[in-house]
Amino acid sequence: MSQLQDWITNLKEMDVDSIQRTLESYSQFGPLPGLLLPFVESFLPFLPLILIIAANANIYGLGFGFLFSWIGVTAGAICVFLICRSLGRNFKTRLMRRFPKSERFFNWIERKGFTPLFLLACFPFTPSVVITVVSGLSKVPFHTFLLATVLGKAVMIFVIALISFDIGNLVDEPWRIFVSITAVLVMWFGGKKLESRYQING
Repeated sequence: MSQLQDWITNLKEMDVDSIQRTLESYSQFGPLPGLLLPFVESFLPFLPLILIIAANANIYGLGFGFLFSWIGVTAGAICVFLICRSLGRNFKTRLMRRFPKSERFFNWIERKGFTPLFLLACFPFTPSVVITVVSGLSKVPFHTFLLATVLGKAVMIFVIALISFDIGNLVDEPWRIFVSITAVLVMWFGGKKLESRYQING
């Protein structure tokens, strides 16, 4: 038990350099470590996702670093969602009975659909595992969750990767900040257009 606690503590205290060294030590497996680590973070939310994305961007390059992180994070979120969806309403009922205020959150997610899920997925500091679990236990359609997650996580990961990639040159390349802001706006309006066109909330 103490060894497990030590392992968890070490994972929590890892910085971007140590994560990068760890990933590089498994370079013989190709992109697999870069895919698996963000995937595992969906089940172990105490892992430093921002640092994992930054390490991926600096090891595999901006394009592949973004792609591997995006696939891993999205696949992990989908798995957590499907697991929670399979648990059914009984678990949701017990959860609301234990935490009465959670009913308001469930109602908000079910009523608003795409918009809150997209926005929450965009921000790296939101408890994504909580959002995914609530979505899985709620009546939110899978396609709504999938679209919001794919687009929202793309924004979040792209912004982190773009800013953290070769961060020493960020001051000399302010366009990266501009592109990050533009990406958020484009994904937002694009997502709203899709939501309206395909009536995702309904």
